[in-house]
Amino acid sequence: MESEVVQEVEALLGREAVAELDFEALEMALRHGTLRLAARAIEQRLNADTSDEVASHVPCRCGGKTHFAGRRTKHFQSVLGPLRLERAYYHCSSCGGGCCPRDKHLGIENTSLSPALTRMTGTVGAMVSFQEGSELLQELAGVDVDTKQVGRTAEALGQEIAEDERHHSEPLDALPLPKTLYLGIDGTGIPLRAEELTDVPSKREGAAKTREVKLCTVWSAESFDSDGTPIRDEGSITYSAAIESASIPDIAKKRSAFAERVWRETQRRRFTQAARTAALGDGAPWIWNLVAELFPGTIEIVDRFHAKQHLSELSKALYGLASPRAALWAKRRHEELDSGQFRALLAAMRRQVVRSERRAVVCTISRAIASECAIRSFTPRDYVLRREL
Repeated sequence: MESEVVQEVEALLGREAVAELDFEALEMALRHGTLRLAARAIEQRLNADTSDEVASHVPCRCGGKTHFAGRRTKHFQSVLGPLRLERAYYHCSSCGGGCCPRDKHLGIENTSLSPALTRMTGTVGAMVSFQEGSELLQELAGVDVDTKQVGRTAEALGQEIAEDERHHSEPLDALPLPKTLYLGIDGTGIPLRAEELTDVPSKREGAAKTREVKLCTVWSAESFDSDGTPIRDEGSITYSAAIESASIPDIAKKRSAFAERVWRETQRRRFTQAARTAALGDGAPWIWNLVAELFPGTIEIVDRFHAKQHLSELSKALYGLASPRAALWAKRRHEELDSGQFRALLAAMRRQVVRSERRAVVCTISRAIASECAIRSFTPRDYVLRREL
């Protein structure tokens, strides 16, 4: 094949001077020609091998036996371009079905894409829209995979990955076990097509437009930046997410689907084996309830963004929505939060809770960050408060 490539290069170059060459056109033509030659070579090699005809019959999925019924042709796309494969076909008289064992061996069973092209398609399908993925495959790899095929392939791979995730939670020993591991939990609404929202209750009037996807992430933060602030360790972050519920009836004997997901991910990361563990959340009760159920003793931290949000809500409850005093009080509390003056912050909150005529309302709003709060003693400036329940 090497000599054929050399001949094609010489034919494309011709006798033109280098200064007159369209180098981009030359690159593309050579890539196309070389891949075409490689495709022809691998096609000839695969089709010359008839060893898949050795058995007169093979087991069928229905439990019966299939019998050799000749060779059948399969056309499929590869990273080299289109390929034609001749392989042994076995037919089952019991169920009327058939199979080609070589398809399974080569990884092209029930698909028209080769394994390498399937991987490429799954990658673009996960990063951009299916239409853009189709265009990128044509532009960068020179292969034609239409938009619908990109979508089908990406979704099929997603189902395989999800199934694998549900059945495997073995510890990832390749990652070191740090002194402290962090668990982040959150949920957010994502827009979906109308047909995917059938029977989904809406939080507002009208039909639902989103469903909530829940996410858990585990990481470590043993490193420091130039200012001495802890930062997430490179390569330590893992994620797991799905459109799943975190709620179950009080009498349920099993954990919720999302609680099971969190448990599997933390087992993979050896979360419960770390000397110290912390959970980061926005203060929502369902997050703390889940953490308390699965990891009793784990430090619960309200992230700074939501801590400020709660402080702003507290200021409005104390002084009124439009009161200048509310804005001033919140600003001072935010500054105390950012500068690490936690004792002063907690003292100010407690004073206002005692004095307020709307004590019941104030207590409800502030409980997320002020009910028996204590100052955390590690990861300065990154995370701000913890609850000791």
